Amino acid sequence: MYHKIPTKTEDLEEFSLEYGESRLNVLADRDMREEAQTELVRRYNKLEDYIRKDPFFLTTYEPLEVDANAPEIVMMMTEASHIAGVGPMATVAGTFSELIGEFLLENNCTEVIAENGGDIYLKVKGERTVGIYAGTSPLSGRFAFKINAGETPIGVCTSSGTVGHSISLGESDSVTVVAESCSLADAAATSIGNQVRGTDPLDKGIMKAKSIKGINGAVIIKEGDMVLWGKLPEIVEIL
Repeated sequence: MYHKIPTKTEDLEEFSLEYGESRLNVLADRDMREEAQTELVRRYNKLEDYIRKDPFFLTTYEPLEVDANAPEIVMMMTEASHIAGVGPMATVAGTFSELIGEFLLENNCTEVIAENGGDIYLKVKGERTVGIYAGTSPLSGRFAFKINAGETPIGVCTSSGTVGHSISLGESDSVTVVAESCSLADAAATSIGNQVRGTDPLDKGIMKAKSIKGINGAVIIKEGDMVLWGKLPEIVEIL
């Protein structure tokens, strides 16, 4: 996990959802775990059914075209992957966070935080703090986003070349992207992270971030260096 989901508060219910390869942690102002679990299973099965018809969707590192009648989850992943220039599976964790978060909001929740593999979708009524983690970097865990209600709904997603099981072709300890779309934030974090390598890796990462339409900003950490770009939530130091 590259972000720490805000800890449970008295005004929010906490529950977990699991199905297939998805493991979501949810905070919401209503306990809707049964309904959300059913929705997760439904969306997951839609994705698996499509992959059975088009196995290349699962393995490609490049954007691809999909059937016009593909399910919503496939269309979301495809759109984000085209914008960021990565394979559609680079968006999967953030897409599930977004879909479950939106489902809860459409079913009488007014505050939701859904985290899947460190990719977080937030719609909050007050101020929440989300920590930024970067593996063995000395900057890991030292900073956090302070996110206000007016900045949400929002996605906060991270890719890493040194931490976790997700595939990155770069060498960053973490690339964190903030965007209105959690699906796009996930795709963009992978795309930017792939560029953080070789000579001037941080500059390459920022150049890539600037080229991706629809993201608010990015934070790149490599070893003891951190660079920021774009319109980000307030970043505070964790004491």
